[in-house]
Amino acid sequence: MRSVALGTSSLVSSRLAYGCWRIAGTWDPSTVSPDAAKLGRQAVFAAFEAGYTLFDHADIYCDGLAETIFGQALKEAPEMRGRILVVTKCAIRKAGEPHPKSPFRYDFSFDHIISSCDGSLKRLGVEVIDLYQLHRPDYLMNPEEVARAFERLKQQGKVREFGVSNFRPSQLTVLQKACPMRLIVNQVEISLANRTAFEDGTLDQCLAERITPMAWSPLAGGLLADGAKALLPSQETYSTKRVVAELDAIARAHGTSRSAIALAWLLKHPASIMPIIGSIQPRSIKEAARADSVELTRDEWYRLLEAAIGQRLP
Repeated sequence: MRSVALGTSSLVSSRLAYGCWRIAGTWDPSTVSPDAAKLGRQAVFAAFEAGYTLFDHADIYCDGLAETIFGQALKEAPEMRGRILVVTKCAIRKAGEPHPKSPFRYDFSFDHIISSCDGSLKRLGVEVIDLYQLHRPDYLMNPEEVARAFERLKQQGKVREFGVSNFRPSQLTVLQKACPMRLIVNQVEISLANRTAFEDGTLDQCLAERITPMAWSPLAGGLLADGAKALLPSQETYSTKRVVAELDAIARAHGTSRSAIALAWLLKHPASIMPIIGSIQPRSIKEAARADSVELTRDEWYRLLEAAIGQRLP
């Protein structure tokens, strides 16, 4: 798989990233069996063998157990560490934490960022996180407080680079003004079924500021691949029948799969969109990597856009 630089940093990644949110097999850590954890580790190894070099985590994934499973995989194959980027996110806090009446919320406080990073380092079993991201915008964000936390983690050698996730362009701009270091990624949902990033200025900002857009759910929860197994509530209204038919037609012309074409559609954008693949099936992980070898024409790209919109462009 070809490589791409992350933002303006020295970090270099495979063009597609591997997302580890499913490697525990569930959101409930109490139900994860040894066999399920083994399947998760095998998925990590399959991604590495297929050429993925960026592994994306968050401390919220199965209450941190996904990070622990990945850490176990690194212990089994320690040679991986020097060839991959370990990425994780913080700031989502569950209801009842730390008090019974605490609501589900986002937390960009200095203490929470610092303690979350320490917890992720321990679970992942690494000395430094290559890229640390804020998971979802905190309505009470104090940019200077976040910058102070980032500076502390950088000075302590615990984090190499920083980024954000699910930020609007204006929110990223506000935070960047307070941070002495460059924010190098913004991870948002981007797919043929969700094109918000094309319309709200996110990709424009990424191009202008040399920020790498990382695309979560690039196959719309499976709707653009072999079918959805577990959609987010926000994805349940996606209409993909027309675009799936066009994906199949173009896939036949290229001798590849529907999912590879849907991912190649993202890869063609000049902002260097990085799709994050979340399957734990080795076959699907390997199949997604084929997107890197597909080069769509401009006509094919716009045929897919028109099918996704459901009408010709204005």
